[in-house]
Amino acid sequence: MASAAAKQGPKIVSKASAGGGGAAGGSGGPPIMPLASPLMGKKKKPFLGMPAPLGYVPGLGRGATGFTTRSDIGPARDANDPVDDRHAPPGKRTVGDQMKKNQDDDDEDLNDTNYDEFNGYAGSLFSSGPYEKDDEEADAIYAALDKRMDERRKERRELREKEEIEKYRMERPKIQQQFSDLKRKLAEVSEEEWLSIPEVGDARNKRQRNPRYEKLTPVPDSFFSKHLQTGENHTTVDPLQGLGGLNTPYPGSMTPGLMTPGTGELDMRKIGQARNTLMDMRLSQVSDSVSGQTVVDPKGYLTDLNSMIPTHGGDISDIKKARLLLKSVRETNPHHPPAWIASARLEEVTGKLQVARNLIMKGTEMCPKSEDVWLEAARLQPGDTAKAVVAQAVRHLPQSVRIYIRAAELETDVRAKKRVLRKALENVSKSVRLWKTAVELEEPEDARIMLSRAVECCPTSVELWLALARLETYENARRVLNKARENIPTDRHIWITAAKLEEANGNTQMVDKIIDRAITSLRANGVEINREQWIQDAEECDKAGSVATCQAVIRAVIGIGIEEEDRKHTWMEDSDSCVAHGALECARAIYAHALQVFPSKKSVWLRAAYFEKNHGTRESLEALLQRAVAHCPKAEVLWLMGAKSKWLAEDVPAARSILALAFQANPNSEEIWLAAVKLESENNEYERARRLLAKARSSAPTARVFMKSVKLEWVLGNIEAAQELCTEALKHYEDFPKLWMMRGQIEEQCENMDKAREAYNQGLKKCPHSVALWLLLSHLEERVGQLTRARAILEKARLKNPQSPELWLESVRLEFRAGLKNIANTLMAKALQECPNSGILWAEAVFLEARPQRKTKSVDALKKCEHDPHVLLAVAKLFWSERKITKAREWFLRTVKIEPDLGDAWALFYKFELQHGTEEQQEEVRKRCENAEPRHGELWCAESKHVLNWQKKTGEILAQVASKIKNTF
Repeated sequence: MASAAAKQGPKIVSKASAGGGGAAGGSGGPPIMPLASPLMGKKKKPFLGMPAPLGYVPGLGRGATGFTTRSDIGPARDANDPVDDRHAPPGKRTVGDQMKKNQDDDDEDLNDTNYDEFNGYAGSLFSSGPYEKDDEEADAIYAALDKRMDERRKERRELREKEEIEKYRMERPKIQQQFSDLKRKLAEVSEEEWLSIPEVGDARNKRQRNPRYEKLTPVPDSFFSKHLQTGENHTTVDPLQGLGGLNTPYPGSMTPGLMTPGTGELDMRKIGQARNTLMDMRLSQVSDSVSGQTVVDPKGYLTDLNSMIPTHGGDISDIKKARLLLKSVRETNPHHPPAWIASARLEEVTGKLQVARNLIMKGTEMCPKSEDVWLEAARLQPGDTAKAVVAQAVRHLPQSVRIYIRAAELETDVRAKKRVLRKALENVSKSVRLWKTAVELEEPEDARIMLSRAVECCPTSVELWLALARLETYENARRVLNKARENIPTDRHIWITAAKLEEANGNTQMVDKIIDRAITSLRANGVEINREQWIQDAEECDKAGSVATCQAVIRAVIGIGIEEEDRKHTWMEDSDSCVAHGALECARAIYAHALQVFPSKKSVWLRAAYFEKNHGTRESLEALLQRAVAHCPKAEVLWLMGAKSKWLAEDVPAARSILALAFQANPNSEEIWLAAVKLESENNEYERARRLLAKARSSAPTARVFMKSVKLEWVLGNIEAAQELCTEALKHYEDFPKLWMMRGQIEEQCENMDKAREAYNQGLKKCPHSVALWLLLSHLEERVGQLTRARAILEKARLKNPQSPELWLESVRLEFRAGLKNIANTLMAKALQECPNSGILWAEAVFLEARPQRKTKSVDALKKCEHDPHVLLAVAKLFWSERKITKAREWFLRTVKIEPDLGDAWALFYKFELQHGTEEQQEEVRKRCENAEPRHGELWCAESKHVLNWQKKTGEILAQVASKIKNTF
């Protein structure tokens, strides 16, 4: 049994060692049993008979990588052998190139320099492996995660980055931004100023600036002559000379021609002659062979060169092609006039004028009946030759009007011109152009005789009939125009001229009849009445001074071709158009007709009244307003305009009577009550004003009536009465903020700061959205030194009234007045974020900047608020501060044109003209301001609403505001 075991042992060990695990046999331990057992064979493996999974390599899990034989990779090939692809691109045509390419593709850069601790290697470590579906799915998931993570807090992150960039740019502006205003000023630098700028100095040292070049000084002739005289003859052999010959004497080496015979001196005269000959040769090479000069004129040389340059801008090859093409056209069709004209003009453009003349003359031979060819020939030929050409043209074309006109233009003497034109009229008597040209050269009497003949020859020419009518007397002109109407029954200008003729001779009653007959006659002859053309004719009559004709035309055609519902709108547009064209009588006629059709339309009466106010006289305005209130008695504004016109004319009783009539038509009207009070108070009738206000409070108690009552007592100095009236008014109208303002201002005037603060606070409880109340309370706290409280009030006001630019502006100014410029700038930035289109904020922001950045800020302001008057005013002040007077005046004019109600603009404009304008300019600004009657503006309201200035006129307030403006900007 032991021997059997001994026999069995080596077999087992050998099997184990064959399996790769021979450690047990080597150590002498117990024999290892075989892995296979009878039980394992009974159960079949599940993967048997199934296909291998994707990418499965047998034996790869236990480290068996297998081996490759020659049959797998093919026979061995040399690196220089060609590849199998016969059409391989360069660089891939040999086996070596393909192998090198594969190596480059497979090798990955795993160098330490390509490694980052956070990102890893720059390239993908698995780029050489297969890209499968699970890889694509994983990449899509990671991309979605990255996108989702990037969207979180994206807006906050971008806003923070933007603020950091803006802060960085503000702290460290670019060089380009720092010098942007200076770069803009370069546009104003003139050429002389630019050329006068000194050159940049050379920073190099003296040796670098002035390098010592090798200086070659020509040896003078005296040097040679001196040494020739002292020269010696050598007859000995020079031991250093390798040739062994005798030294020839020095003088003998010279050219015999330059030596004076029998002496050893140079002949200087011959040297000078040789130099002159050489210079003549060079000059003759560059001389002008065309003009035959033998020497170059230094002054006219460049002029001659310029004269040789052709004046055309095309390419020479293009000109040659055009020349060949035109030559082909001429030869193919020699009787085609445009070919000859084009050929001549081509030669003219290229500077070959004589060739052009020859071509066009040949063209006249080939096309003798072409008017254009003859005219072109006359144009190209000089004076006398042109006359001969025209004479020849007349023989070929005796009926050509253009050739006769050209012949007259070529004559310089007036009598010769007349002779030519009369000869032309003998041949072409039906030409209106010839008659007109001939008449223009005649005296009035001769012109009348010629025109009487002209209208016989050309009875259908309106211009000739009208010209004859102008030169005739009144009676003859009427006959002429009647004949013209018979010959030309379809032209409106003859009728209009007839109407103007009657008006000029005082028969204004005939004007309407003539225009009406004109409309009827033209319609009977099938002429369409074009409304726009007739209105244009009426405007021309207005400008010519024919007012009655103009008005008659307007009345006749104003209603033609307009729908009934569009009449009012269309007529108002027509009147505005006439005013824009300067035809005021046309506009007046349109308004008169519109008022006849719409007598009860308040808007039409108002438009007409404003027209008379701006363009008419005071009498015409008052007459119109009297008619207006008769038709529209309920229109308060018309009554008030009439009363104001009388008051401005210092006719106070008439103004009172108008207001009395207005009271009858409009009982208990607040506007009329207050207008009556203003009339009395302005004329120092204070008791009458008080009585009127008392009646108004009893019959028409409104908040404005109470406010005017308080204001009257306040300005007259009756503080107690004003306070009592204010208390009474607040019982009825506690939500009217102006009453609270007046109460607080009265207390401030009496130095009762606590009561004023209490009044403002009570008012804010009732009217929390009144910005003016918040501002007054803030000013009060600032005045008493409570800066912190003023700041808190403004902050609370901004919370109650968001997006209020006035509150933001006051907050910025509060910090600026306190000396905290950085906080002011921060607040301004916030304000512009909340109110990006506020003109007053942008205007203040311009002058918060330092001087170099103001122009850039003004450009930003104009982009945001292009038509805001405050921004335009800020730009005008900016130009004023830079002493750019003309530009500043232009921007001031633009500001007051856009917003004439802004008193601050007028005051600054007046101040500007006081400093830089003439007396006429100052007076013009003052008059325009008085006509505009501005009511708004921070500086303006501070003066106009002050109790001490309540009776001052607009001009006085303008001067007062201008005197208080300081050029701090």
